[in-house]
Amino acid sequence: MTKLNEKISLELKHRNRRWFLGQCGVGLGSVALSQLLGEIGLSTVDSLQVDPLSSRAPHYFPKAKKVIFLFMAGAPSHLELFDYKPQLTKFDGTLPPAELLKDYRAAFINPNSTLLGPRFKFARKGQSGAEISEILPHLSKVVDDISIVKSMTTDAFNHAPGQILMNTGSQQFGRPSLGSWLTYGLGSESQDLPAFVVFSSGKKGPSGGNSCWGSGFLPTVHQGVVFRNSGEPVLYLSNPKGVDSNLQRDSLDTVRDLNRMRLEKIGDPEIATRINSFEMAFRMQTSVPELMDISHEPQSILDLYGAKPGKASFANNCLLARRLVERGVRFVQLFHESWDQHASLTKEIAKNCKDTDQASAALIQDLKQRGLLDETLVIWGGEFGRTPMVQGSDTDGRDHHPKAFSMWLAGGGIRSGYTLGETDDLGFNIVRDKVHVHDLHATLLHLLGFDHTKLTYRFQGRDFRLTDVHGNVVKQLLA
Repeated sequence: MTKLNEKISLELKHRNRRWFLGQCGVGLGSVALSQLLGEIGLSTVDSLQVDPLSSRAPHYFPKAKKVIFLFMAGAPSHLELFDYKPQLTKFDGTLPPAELLKDYRAAFINPNSTLLGPRFKFARKGQSGAEISEILPHLSKVVDDISIVKSMTTDAFNHAPGQILMNTGSQQFGRPSLGSWLTYGLGSESQDLPAFVVFSSGKKGPSGGNSCWGSGFLPTVHQGVVFRNSGEPVLYLSNPKGVDSNLQRDSLDTVRDLNRMRLEKIGDPEIATRINSFEMAFRMQTSVPELMDISHEPQSILDLYGAKPGKASFANNCLLARRLVERGVRFVQLFHESWDQHASLTKEIAKNCKDTDQASAALIQDLKQRGLLDETLVIWGGEFGRTPMVQGSDTDGRDHHPKAFSMWLAGGGIRSGYTLGETDDLGFNIVRDKVHVHDLHATLLHLLGFDHTKLTYRFQGRDFRLTDVHGNVVKQLLA
């Protein structure tokens, strides 16, 4: 019986080693693997008990260390915000050229719908002379700190697939999100807060749902944690009645010991995730209430963002995003779902900008004055663009358009005061410097210190990556 037990124990150790090398280590490449092995010292079982979110080195020295992604879910119209097309005004109400629409696949409208001119005036702003819409007065003041990409393109023309593609690199469910890949590669600099935090504002949550911040096939410790900006910040974080901190600590210690015993036997990384999650939740009971209380911010900062303590808003979320990266959180994503203007475009997009423009610009200003912008990459944009053709019974709306749209980026190694790309006279097709979603992801990972072809994770017999088999770094955007 003793010999049998020894044989079983030996097999378990071998199995754990095979799992670790085959599933966990090689995906980060030789640099990260050697670091992990060096930290472990090196029992395979012990390796699984190391904090899975401990800070790790990328492939090379990064320009950015943290990311704030302002995701405008619903797809903002580039034609009303960043991509001024006077020809659309000239030909407003006329049919588009037939050759332009050959084999064009629209989401809802008949491609033979008439053209719709831009609903707002544009002007050149800043020393860079970037053309900005009149409904973005605050962004106009920081335009020299950002790069505008007018030549984005995607493969999806409906919201859920488009949002999932922008956030995971695939239209299919089950792939890790951008924030998950980042925490997998870099870990976290915070001991008391999650590495990846999500906020949501606007009319509803994103159409892509939890997949937009899910960990996919990565260990679940890498998924985004949703914070609420009203009521209890994180659901089920508070102790139930009758449970004080001492009782909770004793209970957690017992559960931790049982989980460690199980981890030593089977080497399942989800057990390590469970241990980490319990301990993180305990620390968050103190750290999260302090984080979420913006009432102690100077009035000048509250005014800068347009934030109001106790009131749920995109402005509050932007301020909280700054507070999070200050505290070492690696990836913060703000979803604002209000941009799907199939009708009432003029009224609704102006309202959206009123809700988001000031805070988005304030975030750039605030990070810059605190010396955080150089190491924090800020991204603004949605899942696709809008058609030059009209949609809606009120003749004031635009359909989904994947062929061309605009985004902007700032900080973290991004070239400032720069505009990349160009669309045709109608804003329909890209004519210069096309940037696919995969190219954007490759560029973001590059700025964070990764070769996007080497940040991989082995799953079901092959190595996966955020960009999969696609993507090129957009060197024109690099500072």
